[in-house]
Amino acid sequence: MNFPKRVTIGDITVRDGFQHEEKFIPTEAKLWLAEQLILAGFKHVEVTNLGNPKGMPQFKDSDELLKKIRASKVVGHLLSGVSLTAVTIREKAIERAIQARQEGWGPDRILLMVSTSESHHVKNSGLSLAEYWKMAEEWIPKAKAAGLKVNGTVSTIWGCPIEGPTKMEKAVEFAQRWFDIGASDVEHADHDGSASPDRVYRYYSMLMDKIGRPEKQIVHFHTTRGWGMANVLAALQAGMTNYESTMGGIGGQPANFVDGVPVSGTGAYYYADPMITGLIQTEDMVVMMDEMGIETNLDVDKVLQIGGMVERIVGRRLRSECVRTGRIPKTLTGRG
Repeated sequence: MNFPKRVTIGDITVRDGFQHEEKFIPTEAKLWLAEQLILAGFKHVEVTNLGNPKGMPQFKDSDELLKKIRASKVVGHLLSGVSLTAVTIREKAIERAIQARQEGWGPDRILLMVSTSESHHVKNSGLSLAEYWKMAEEWIPKAKAAGLKVNGTVSTIWGCPIEGPTKMEKAVEFAQRWFDIGASDVEHADHDGSASPDRVYRYYSMLMDKIGRPEKQIVHFHTTRGWGMANVLAALQAGMTNYESTMGGIGGQPANFVDGVPVSGTGAYYYADPMITGLIQTEDMVVMMDEMGIETNLDVDKVLQIGGMVERIVGRRLRSECVRTGRIPKTLTGRG
């Protein structure tokens, strides 16, 4: 099989991973994790959401966290080579990011998002697709003028939990539209585990045929149905080289219940069991890439150590198997 020789892996635990937690994760724990991820070699770290914290109280510390990362004595000297991302779905959040950037402590990159499913998009953003594209076309130039990079995300590529099946061709059209209006890169999101490996291969093959630029196309899988790592393999076979994931595979919809208090989040969970959620496990993907001889430029042992500590932060066993089993020995153990 013809796999890429090297890939980029971004970690999004601090934002996407923690947003589904039903207890507030202390700011110092988020800071520790962001620092350790950077020390492990991650160049792309998603750290917060700048939307209204009333509905997402996990991010009520967004300003404080960004300021602490910028002032960090642990990784401050490394930040020039790292991209810190904040989610900014709507105008006020983008405006906050621009102001923070101008004040010297803001993110390097912001994330906007569309869904190919109209109903899912409205639920997620409060705008129709037509209204959102108009908003994005207005605000992307403002963000770039402030020195921000802009990610355009496409969701519901392989299916919608509200409407059902969706057309992958529409997602490719949306990806091209993001580039046309100034996005720096595009994330392709399987937000609820609807993607099967065969359709993953077909979609990314189609994307490469129509647009190419694999270094600017980010692969984002949820593993609700257990297909996550199989989907990574399918994406590799299609030539994709840029991935993102979370420690222990945590994450999903913003929690609608935090510290004993019901909150809006993004409304009802997709599944009756709030624990049926999660992304690709960073630890397992990094180890798999290492075993396949694919370069990640990450400290594999440190990644596993971080994964073990994230389990302690959230207070439960997470999905990573490699945190328990470790790496496959490269030399004889001497135990025979």
